[in-house]
Amino acid sequence: MKAAVLREQNTPMEIEEVQISKPGPREVLVRPIAAGVCHSDLHFLDGSYPYMLPTILGHESAGIVEEVGKDVTYVKKGDHVITCLSAFCGHCNKCLTGHLSLCQSPEVSRPPEVESRLSIGGETVHQFLNLSSFAELMLIHEHALVKVREDMPMDRAALIGCSTTTGVGAVFHTAGVEPGSIVAVIGCGGVGLAAINGAAIAGASMVIAVDMVDSKLELAKAVGATHTINARSGNAVGEVLELTKGGCDYTFEAIGLKATAEQAFQMLCSGGTATIIGMIPVGTMVELHGVDFLMEKKIQGSNMGSNRFRIDMPRFVDFYLNGKLHLDQMISKHIKLADVNTALHALKSGEEARHVIMFDQ
Repeated sequence: MKAAVLREQNTPMEIEEVQISKPGPREVLVRPIAAGVCHSDLHFLDGSYPYMLPTILGHESAGIVEEVGKDVTYVKKGDHVITCLSAFCGHCNKCLTGHLSLCQSPEVSRPPEVESRLSIGGETVHQFLNLSSFAELMLIHEHALVKVREDMPMDRAALIGCSTTTGVGAVFHTAGVEPGSIVAVIGCGGVGLAAINGAAIAGASMVIAVDMVDSKLELAKAVGATHTINARSGNAVGEVLELTKGGCDYTFEAIGLKATAEQAFQMLCSGGTATIIGMIPVGTMVELHGVDFLMEKKIQGSNMGSNRFRIDMPRFVDFYLNGKLHLDQMISKHIKLADVNTALHALKSGEEARHVIMFDQ
């Protein structure tokens, strides 16, 4: 199969011929139909987050089951599925207490003594986040996918595999936004737009979108923002505090920067909660004004929207098909696998929402 292989950080990926193993026990071979190009992939490409090389990036995809291994009962050949990096074992402490997105069990990967799932001429290719979606085939654990309705368009379904679940899940699960709340979202990329959409679905009375790109702020209004602030003014915190007459009940940082994480905390009212969704680079420290904790302001992280994806993703599919979840606006361009480097470069500009790779069917 052909795949986009990353051999060195900060260098373009090359389309190479990669060998893929046969499905082993509890493994599923999936033929991707669509794969989103996510900002998280860029973090691993540029070295902000280290990863074993060579690897095949990509973690936001939807496709069709090609083959199943021994002991797989959940899916069969021909099923439509969304993949998810939150592969879970189902019996560790995190899983048993309902925190499946935090499962770190090694059993969803192949052990070192077993043939690797991916290789090139005998050289191991490390599977990225248990998935590696920038490829014509994926061999994954059965707990890294969920069955979905066949009337769901695959390009929209792919977005549910990461950005939608991360943003909407942060609103629903991590923060637990109540109806009537005042919400601000910093960053209107795919994840931030999903958080805005989620806040609107949750019944927030005010949803403030903050970004530096006017076209993204227009997108934010289309998916549920009631107010927008262009942060180029240099005083986004002051504008939010003035607009809300004292601050937000909930804020969400969806960029991954020290400055914006601190701003999310500064935008809170007394008793408010800031949720950091963005991937702040390794080694970066966030500074907060200690006296604010006396006002019971809180800051927390969110990993993949604290999801229970086997439950969440089918619901998000229904939300889309019922007109509540606005995924059409999230896709700026459909591309081929060979164009993946161009799509990643476009993410750096921040001008577009999502490029989605469409594989030949």
